[in-house]
Amino acid sequence: MPFGVDRVVPIMRIFDEARAREFYLDYLGCTLDWEHRLDAQAPLYMQVSRGELVLHLSEHHGDGKPGHTVYVAAHGVRELHTELQTRNYRYLDPGLEPSPGAAGGACVTVHDPFGNCLRIDEREHSRTA
Repeated sequence: MPFGVDRVVPIMRIFDEARAREFYLDYLGCTLDWEHRLDAQAPLYMQVSRGELVLHLSEHHGDGKPGHTVYVAAHGVRELHTELQTRNYRYLDPGLEPSPGAAGGACVTVHDPFGNCLRIDEREHSRTA
């Protein structure tokens, strides 16, 4: 069978479970799919998703470094921006910017509490990155 990719899932480093849940679940509107710890004292590893956006969040040392930027090709970015404006999240108020890739597109950039960045971009004339 030839090589193929089913899905790319970035691993985002987190340091505080409560703040990660507040940002990814409450603010971004993701769903907690599953979580795993080897024991009660072990670091958390969990998956969150919102539609086709799937992220792994990890407290494990070595699973990514803070400060990553993940590019998310999306649609409905203007609607997402409107939705985020209604949320009571005191740490972030992202703007709506033109897409860096195509005239007429829109981009929302959000930064999690750990220095990671999601650049959520809709390109009006192209569905490719």
